[in-house]
Amino acid sequence: MKEQYDIIILGAGLTGLTLAHKLKDSGLSILILEKEEKPGGVIATHREDGFIYEEGPNTGVVKYGEVAELFDELKDYCTPFIPDDAVKKRYIWKGYRWEKLPSGLKEGINTPLFSWKDKFRILGEPFRKPGDDPQETLDRLVRRRMGDSFLNYAVDPFILGVYAGDPSIIVPKYALPKLYNLEQDYGSFIGGAVKKKFEKKDEMEQKATRDVFSIYGGLENLVKGLYQSAGEDKFLFGVENLRVNPKREGFDLDFDHQGEILKLKANRVVSTVGAYEIPSIFPFIDQNDIDHIANLKYAKVVQAAVGFRNWEGPQLNGFGGLVPHIENRDILGALFMSSFIPERAPDGGQLFAIFMGGVRREEMYEKNDQELAGILEKEMKNMFGLHKFQPDILRLNRYQHAIPQYGKESGKRFETIAKLENQYSGLVIAGNLKGGIGMADRIKQATDIADALKP
Repeated sequence: MKEQYDIIILGAGLTGLTLAHKLKDSGLSILILEKEEKPGGVIATHREDGFIYEEGPNTGVVKYGEVAELFDELKDYCTPFIPDDAVKKRYIWKGYRWEKLPSGLKEGINTPLFSWKDKFRILGEPFRKPGDDPQETLDRLVRRRMGDSFLNYAVDPFILGVYAGDPSIIVPKYALPKLYNLEQDYGSFIGGAVKKKFEKKDEMEQKATRDVFSIYGGLENLVKGLYQSAGEDKFLFGVENLRVNPKREGFDLDFDHQGEILKLKANRVVSTVGAYEIPSIFPFIDQNDIDHIANLKYAKVVQAAVGFRNWEGPQLNGFGGLVPHIENRDILGALFMSSFIPERAPDGGQLFAIFMGGVRREEMYEKNDQELAGILEKEMKNMFGLHKFQPDILRLNRYQHAIPQYGKESGKRFETIAKLENQYSGLVIAGNLKGGIGMADRIKQATDIADALKP
């Protein structure tokens, strides 16, 4: 290990890994510091008794061309898996059954998910005036343009599935900028979507297929591929009590590692850590600025991997089902993992990823394993028609800082980060506290940073 580096990256999650991979041929000296003993953050794949299940994210979306390019760069290390069209089937729980989320005009007319009043109301959506409040929350936006039933049975479950969040907190300008810009740039969601469909796409936009993706063998193979491609000698794990302080030129870093206090220097520092870690790592930042960053709220989520070697429930064909908050159930939704990814369960079996908690049900995070197992038994018997609940695997993972919530305070957070990066030359504050929460967002952000840092 050297004492001086061109760039030190804090965190070896997907953002830090992608950034390290992108900078590997830049000629810059790079070191990645990680508090855990392995790369990948919460991404991990487990194999048990014929099941393959994920810890952390289960899938991503090719929403940027940068994702497709990364897969091409890593073709010697891992292979993306793109499910067939069955994955486009999404279900919403209403009343006592799963209803298919409509994917076209005919299904939209016939679906029981939305009221007839709102079905007729949607015809006028292209003619409604755009909103003029950039701080407008998602629930207000959807009610204004589409109606209550679309909010309750389309948008709310979508937000639960992506953010484990609450539409009355989420602000589209920050959390869903493409949706926000459809109204602002084109005047409506429907009109904007139609116009964009016929706009000429550049090469990168054509690569953004918006396909759901996984990785053959599990998402951990993406982590391993990035780790090996970036260069395993560039990583230092088990870093504790990290502190960064600016100097006239560059930064001093000190931290504990295996009982020693190490001191390093870097010309540039890129942080990819969570907002809640910023105060301790960057003690030089003014308290007022720290407050604007560290007040980011995270959803608390419990993820359950539930596997049945001999599935006795209904045939499942699709991506999964989401449960609107208005239905007052104890799960947020379930992904039918073995229905769209091969080899996730033994033949004749079924693997689920089931989610509980979120910002409106934080008490779920505090329940013990026995209580959570009881909830799963009740809900799965009721929602999947099971006579008995005897899964062959049931593994629970709790995430205190699962998903950041982009609410009204986000604008000030983004402004504060930009100010600090301008004030302290060489400092970059990245990660999911800005720029989006999905795997594709992390890859896009890291790619953009790498382009800016390369000589």
